[in-house]
Amino acid sequence: MSAVNQAELQRIAQQVEQNRQRMESIEQQIRRLEQIRLEQMQTIDTLSAIPPGGAKGAMIPLGAGVQIVADIPAETGAVIDIGSRVQAEKPRTEAIKILQKRTDEILVIMDKMKAEFDSIEETTISLANIFNGQIATLQDEPKPEPTPQTKLPEQPSTPQPSRKKRKRGTELTLDD
Repeated sequence: MSAVNQAELQRIAQQVEQNRQRMESIEQQIRRLEQIRLEQMQTIDTLSAIPPGGAKGAMIPLGAGVQIVADIPAETGAVIDIGSRVQAEKPRTEAIKILQKRTDEILVIMDKMKAEFDSIEETTISLANIFNGQIATLQDEPKPEPTPQTKLPEQPSTPQPSRKKRKRGTELTLDD
């Protein structure tokens, strides 16, 4: 295999690996955004479930399976983060609108990330097909026949550095 072909194959393999890592990163980000979106939707549902006249003996979750019983007056609002870790009390209807807007923004971001993922996936498949095609071409090329060589006078042998052995039939893989 020529050095140019090997260098080109290694470059393609590296691009495939970089794309694969980028796709994994995008998937993780999408999963985190989905968790945030679900939490916001649950909060919207909870706020919407509070009757306009308030609630007596409502159970408010604190976390770790602990809840507190509280009365919710009719006009009580919700304390919501309005940005930069600043929190303000807003009427429940306004808090729901803010959460719905945030949820919509997350959906737009998720859609963009999914489109980017699909684009990278398409490019990766294309590169992998090129890589496989070049490997198949290289394997189909006739190997030059060895030419008989005259025996050179023996020289003191120096130990050759051991080479990493490859499995039979594999010259280069996407991992190289």
